[in-house]
Amino acid sequence: MNGLKFDPMKFLREVRVEVSKVTWPSRRETAITTGLVLAMSAVAALFFFAADQLIGFAVRALFGGGA
Repeated sequence: MNGLKFDPMKFLREVRVEVSKVTWPSRRETAITTGLVLAMSAVAALFFFAADQLIGFAVRALFGGGA
């Protein structure tokens, strides 16, 4: 590796500097984002449930009977 050496202490110092630059979300922002993710997941679940029921109805109507 052309004389490159790994210095664990230097690496940890650099990681600490980079982590200090991160803008962490507040508790409120985290709660709002979590709520939105759960709400959108519920909306998507309802949409796909309705689409599945509609497609199932159409297939049963097209091919008749079935369970």
